[in-house]
Amino acid sequence: MTYPETGKKAPAFSLPDQNRNTVSLADYLGKNVVVYFYPKASTPGCTVQACGIRDYKRVFEKLNTVVLGISPDAPQRLINFTEKQDLNFTLLADEDHAVAEAYGVWGEKKFMGRVFDGIHRTTFIVDADGILRQVMDKVKTKTHHEDVARYIEENL
Repeated sequence: MTYPETGKKAPAFSLPDQNRNTVSLADYLGKNVVVYFYPKASTPGCTVQACGIRDYKRVFEKLNTVVLGISPDAPQRLINFTEKQDLNFTLLADEDHAVAEAYGVWGEKKFMGRVFDGIHRTTFIVDADGILRQVMDKVKTKTHHEDVARYIEENL
């Protein structure tokens, strides 16, 4: 897996959100954007990660930052996840995993003796000019929101 290069424009994308509206990275020029890839909605680790982001919404707003979560889930599954966890940020459906591939996060995984292709939990921080500034590939779901906010506070 090869990630996009930091210091260059982040790969553009347009995907449907949980309400089936098309959302593009370019929609957020002028704001910092956290693009985080997670394996599957409503699983334990992904829920912990999403709820941390939900609870940090005001912190991210003060940092001129929006958060976009991307998974291979269908929009209907994202609606259920959003409603069940009272999420207050945008989730995007990358069902054909084309965006995950463009960001280098789609690949072979091993879990409970099984080998399969899927998303590797990774976060990309894009600045207000659309430049990729940071790749976080060692994501801790419990502290992800704090780690991301700290990076933005210190560097953007």
